[in-house]
Amino acid sequence: MAERTIVLRVKRQENPQSRSYWEEFELPFLPHHNIVSMLMEIRRNPVNRQGKTVAPVVFHANCLEEVCGACTMVINGHVRQACTALAEQLPNPTTVEPMTKFPVIRDLWVDRSAMFEHLKKVHSWIPIDGTYDLGPGPRISSDVQQFAYLFSRCMTCGCCLEACPQVNSHSKFMGPAILGQTFLMSQHPTGEMHEDERIEALMGEGGVADCGNAQNCVEVCPKGIPLTTAIAWVGQRASLKWLRNLFQR
Repeated sequence: MAERTIVLRVKRQENPQSRSYWEEFELPFLPHHNIVSMLMEIRRNPVNRQGKTVAPVVFHANCLEEVCGACTMVINGHVRQACTALAEQLPNPTTVEPMTKFPVIRDLWVDRSAMFEHLKKVHSWIPIDGTYDLGPGPRISSDVQQFAYLFSRCMTCGCCLEACPQVNSHSKFMGPAILGQTFLMSQHPTGEMHEDERIEALMGEGGVADCGNAQNCVEVCPKGIPLTTAIAWVGQRASLKWLRNLFQR
């Protein structure tokens, strides 16, 4: 009986300026394999379906436990983590391509640095002076802790940006993940003191007003983060701040 195989159809690109192309690889089917392990097999033996030795496929991965967000790809037309895409759950052939909302570095590896720059723009951190003993931290109710924890699970993977129709070459919308982290930082009593700075950053170009409320973000988020709740919260706070600014002139 012939050995069962799986065909991986990979969208490749040699560098940011070159044109993309498709290349197929045929691998032995192993039910415990995922997309990352299959790509590692291709890297070990980079021979395409036509029997030609080619350059290994370049991709990005780290934890392999759906925690780091590094291995985000578009698999069979759906953005997701490659480490949780198991061979036994995939059709044959399976297509793998890089995310389209980020610049391609090479093959499946994209540059997600724009997300981190946007997090800096909205001051997505809690400033604490650690040069002296601050004493015990502020108490936070368990209800607030539990809800905030959902947002702390964000991996900055980019799934929500890939699915968002407002994130495109004609818009500077920062994306749902940034609004989610803005909400998270303001749930902490110390972080709440800097809420105005974060909201101010989201009232301009690329901010909350650019959200089209498509709600695709909550459908694709691998961590099930209630991003639309954060978007609504940021929108409300932005409206209140606009009114305060209006009457303080």
